[in-house]
Amino acid sequence: MNKNKKGDFVSRIPAWTWTVLSLLVAILVWGLLSKGEVTGRAFPPLLEVFGSYTKMAVDRGVFWSDIASSLISSIAGFALGFLFGVPVAFLMAWYRPVRNIIEPWIQFIRNIPPLAYVPLVVIAVGVGRTPQIIVICIATFLTISITVFQGVINVDETLIKAARVLGANDSVLFTKVIFPATTPFIITSVRLGISVALTTLIAAESTGASAGLGMRIRALSSTFETQPMMLYIIVVGVIGMLAEKILKFFERRLTSWQEKREI
Repeated sequence: MNKNKKGDFVSRIPAWTWTVLSLLVAILVWGLLSKGEVTGRAFPPLLEVFGSYTKMAVDRGVFWSDIASSLISSIAGFALGFLFGVPVAFLMAWYRPVRNIIEPWIQFIRNIPPLAYVPLVVIAVGVGRTPQIIVICIATFLTISITVFQGVINVDETLIKAARVLGANDSVLFTKVIFPATTPFIITSVRLGISVALTTLIAAESTGASAGLGMRIRALSSTFETQPMMLYIIVVGVIGMLAEKILKFFERRLTSWQEKREI
């Protein structure tokens, strides 16, 4: 009975309390690391990290332009990857010849780190924003197409047969059965695609970019400016968390019909 009471007490604690506790623990761990002789070089005091905002935003005037540049490249690359990835996934799942032609190449390319084919993209299209968008597009396309493909092939065969019996053609089957059943996988692919787009930034912005979070992290690491470099790394994480929150907001509305296990 004591265990049940303890479990009830824990379940009554608001979620934000655990978030605050987690943040405090992270700050404590960071503070301990900053005191170490070796770790202190990689983890400078948090006040110094956030204080470097003045150096990057006011003194150098690059902070907000770096964020804007990375967001433009990431959003454009992700959008293209999504627009190409979803139709390709449906075609691969529905038509075996298409799958046999395209899937081996997707499996081949997705095992190659983006940093490996960045030079080829630069040679093909030159430097600037275009190669950044292409690299992010390739990375997100691979993730999205594979995730959505798995969702389509896992649609309950009974639903498809029932729709066929009722006289549904391919277009009706896609819009009324396949697409709704695959929506959770599409949302998952978007979540993974956003993460891939952000993690590909450093590789994408090594194409002669003049601004951007990834480019600035590389530049700051080469000059051993740890404080602003850590600030930029934190910014990338915050952008990813905000994107996740926005996506969950839409997920609750688009998949409200789906039963989910309460944790």
